[in-house]
Amino acid sequence: MTVSGKMGTIFRSSVVICTTSVFFLRLWMQYWEDRLLRAKALGLNTIQVYVPWNLHEPKPGKMVFESIGDLVSFLKLCDKLDFLVMLRAGPYICGEWDLGGFPAWLLSVKPRLQLRTSDPAYLKLVERWWDVLLPKVFPLLYSNGGPVIMVQIENEYGSYGNDKAYLRKLVSMARGHLGDDIIVYTTDGGTKATLEKGTVPVDDVYSAVDFTTGDDPWPIFELQKKFNAPGRSPPLSSEFYTGWLTHWGEKIAKTDAESTATSLEKILSRNGSAVLYMVHGGTNFGFYNGANTGSEESDYKPDLTSYDYDAPIKESGDIDNPKFQALQRVIKKYNVASHSIIPSNKQRKAYGPIKMQMTTSLIDLVSMTDPADVIISANPISMESAGQMFGFLLYESSYIAKKSGNILRIPKVHDRAQVFVSCLSQDVGVLRYIGTTERWNNQPVSLPTIECTTNTSLFILVENMGRVNYGPYIFDEKVRLMLQTFIILTYVINFSRSF
Repeated sequence: MTVSGKMGTIFRSSVVICTTSVFFLRLWMQYWEDRLLRAKALGLNTIQVYVPWNLHEPKPGKMVFESIGDLVSFLKLCDKLDFLVMLRAGPYICGEWDLGGFPAWLLSVKPRLQLRTSDPAYLKLVERWWDVLLPKVFPLLYSNGGPVIMVQIENEYGSYGNDKAYLRKLVSMARGHLGDDIIVYTTDGGTKATLEKGTVPVDDVYSAVDFTTGDDPWPIFELQKKFNAPGRSPPLSSEFYTGWLTHWGEKIAKTDAESTATSLEKILSRNGSAVLYMVHGGTNFGFYNGANTGSEESDYKPDLTSYDYDAPIKESGDIDNPKFQALQRVIKKYNVASHSIIPSNKQRKAYGPIKMQMTTSLIDLVSMTDPADVIISANPISMESAGQMFGFLLYESSYIAKKSGNILRIPKVHDRAQVFVSCLSQDVGVLRYIGTTERWNNQPVSLPTIECTTNTSLFILVENMGRVNYGPYIFDEKVRLMLQTFIILTYVINFSRSF
């Protein structure tokens, strides 16, 4: 692949850039080099890196670049191993990552931000974020002797919006920090409609495409040319899908190794380039998994903790599999870069049974809650408004029970609610589990007849199973708990797990 721009011509190996997307944040630091060496053994020469804003700014103004968030160390490691880098700087990245990489606290800003638009209040926060991020990247640009050859703004924007002023502002901000000697690029689905909305009609921004593995790539690459300057549209599939994601409740996604390799060869055999998405998926640690929706809000499907993706390098790091072998065979034909010695599969060890000595329930933690973490509210509030970005919220209220026919309806719950009742004065704090209602199967809950000397206490434990990262409901708040009938919310207790 060659791209001629203000920085001259970039080229790697003989013909093509054989690239992979790697989420350094889905892998502990001690495994970074191991997985990159396995990618090199596959024949790859470039790494496409995603930068999730929410990992690096978990709270407004608090910037984190340590541990698995140490982007600079990862980029330097890529350079050490002789990889080039394509950097996806966002601010939106998708990637099956919670809220597409946006910090959840953006949803609590008032007045409400118009994300992914030219809303000045939103762009001011993007600028604050990039004022920290991009100066870290600048010394590592290719023109400065580093590995970074390209920086992407946004991601598949043509599938979401059509605000050219927004895209031009992102380009301007990127150029302001990185200069003119970096290739700024966009990625959009390979259709006329998405490319018209998602590309920036200027000569110094390169437009890449992605499409379904198995599609004929070359008509799409011809279409790509119409959205790039004449003679400056090298064919690039910036997301060549080696597998697919899996949602909770689904069978683990599997794709055929040989057909995947055949599809890749259709691109490489005619001097096209491809980014293998993914070569190694990794793990959604903590609560960072994303989710998808369909045309209806109830079509909610959270992603697994595992992000194996049926990639050629498995979540465990194993490479002794048909897909790795088939893709390696194809890549070797068209990329004359030296190949590392193929590493072996990772060793396994049986640790034996784990004996738990002490246990407690989540509800038992209520008595340990710091009063400062309790929020008094006359109405249900969202997770983001409570300052709780991940995990669980416990809503507590009380009601006067009728002798029969007590029904709890929650018209909108994001995403899963477990209902408990108690006569705290009589049960000495014992909570009785009543039932569960879910976003995808929202049914009323019948409350039992309980004769309390005082009002009956109601507890609703709501779980955030992952914010939508792609689709029409991406910016819905968690947990938008709307209650009908007799329920008056009195306070909220926050539960979370540190990551």
